[in-house]
Amino acid sequence: MNPCRWSWIWVGMLSLQWGAALAAELGVSVEVPALKVAEYHRPYVAIWLEGEQQQIAAHLALWYQTGKGGPEGEGTKWLKDLRTWWRRGGRALQLPVDGMSGATRVPGTHVLHYRAEHGPLAALAPGSYRLQVEAAREVGGRELLSLPLDWPPAAAATLRTRGVHELGQLNVRLEP
Repeated sequence: MNPCRWSWIWVGMLSLQWGAALAAELGVSVEVPALKVAEYHRPYVAIWLEGEQQQIAAHLALWYQTGKGGPEGEGTKWLKDLRTWWRRGGRALQLPVDGMSGATRVPGTHVLHYRAEHGPLAALAPGSYRLQVEAAREVGGRELLSLPLDWPPAAAATLRTRGVHELGQLNVRLEP
């Protein structure tokens, strides 16, 4: 067989493997519960993937007060209340980050969807990670939820956990 033909077969096989790796998807569903309290403030929420050494591997979302109802950037001074996220790398960000940061969310379930070839997952190396979701609320509390996962996923999976105070149900859907 012609050696040139073998090289094209090899390139084709690599393309199929690369394409399969890029087809991976991560879906995150976060519930912001409706709380019956005298003074309610929407929570600040940070969502990120963390590596085995507790470093931030990918920032996925950051919800905070974005200037409405006050001077632009005023809401950023309270981001340090998301203590774990802030200490592990949030303070190094130049905000706002296009496609990642946005306004706080009303109570309800909020769904985020990420594909391997776009955005924060494009540069994510294969390995073991923890999906971290942290919420902090003025005149309220702070809560951190964590789910271990492998990226890229070998098989479809759904991971679940539930918050107690500031967060409700957290669902993660992985697709190879």
